Amino acid sequence: MERPVYEGWGHDGSDAPRAFVRAGPWQPTPTIDAVEAAGPLTEQSAAEERLLRLAHAIEHDIIPRLMLVHRVVDPCPSVPVAEGGRIGRAEVERFARLVMADDEDLPLACVEELRGRGISVEAIYLDLLAPTARYLGELWTEDLCDFTDVTVGLGRLQRVLRELSPALAREGEMPEQGLRVLLLPSPGEQHTFGLVMVAEFFRRAGWQVAGGPWETAYDAPDLVAAEWYDVVGFSLGSEVHVDALRDCVAAVRRTSRNRSVAIMLGGPIAQAHPEFAERIGADAVSRGGREAPAQAAQLIDRMTSPG
Repeated sequence: MERPVYEGWGHDGSDAPRAFVRAGPWQPTPTIDAVEAAGPLTEQSAAEERLLRLAHAIEHDIIPRLMLVHRVVDPCPSVPVAEGGRIGRAEVERFARLVMADDEDLPLACVEELRGRGISVEAIYLDLLAPTARYLGELWTEDLCDFTDVTVGLGRLQRVLRELSPALAREGEMPEQGLRVLLLPSPGEQHTFGLVMVAEFFRRAGWQVAGGPWETAYDAPDLVAAEWYDVVGFSLGSEVHVDALRDCVAAVRRTSRNRSVAIMLGGPIAQAHPEFAERIGADAVSRGGREAPAQAAQLIDRMTSPG
């Protein structure tokens, strides 16, 4: 009996590459380890190894890249709210394709559709936008998309945030607290979408918010010397910035008009390594955007209470 033997990769007119076959006696394909374990390579076995390595590269590197380059944009993720469903990983991955698509209006249209299904702005912030930003970072780390893709995607997410900001404030309807927070990226940070989101939650809670991703941590000592802030928050996204942030925090404490200023640390690396707070000189690590304002208020009370 003859079985098809895979010869290589062709194209059938669709966006997806496919294997083409020829008829012939089927034999199991050796693995790379098996070829290497067979001893010194003959000319034939060396050719087989090259083909195996090529097939491995096609399967694990080239095809994923082609799928991103020729990405088919799915419609807005379907979330069965009426059945108690939540926005999950699958919806996040599909939304990530929307924010990297050619049509820049697709993400906002999708979000409006989700709101029409009854999903709150807070849920969209926490369960869709923030995880999508993290997923874009994963794609970049795994070299499945380039810096431009991530930058475009994060820019689209920030546009959605700006459009949703008034609606988030209406959902909260909290009075002004009279408290001021300065939010800044750590020295050298490039992607600061999380900082934008945290700022929205502080505004919703009635805080006056200064700073943002357009400022730099190197400006912090001058900013706190010029105006009073109850809390200064830094977003940490990479371990390589820990030492520079430590020096920045020390400078903030030296120059701040508020001698009891509270320093909070946020971002994915800070949450994964809360022990960095002591090394940097921060007073607390944020538990997340929704909890950050209340956590900051508690921190102020603790630092300013007698004894």
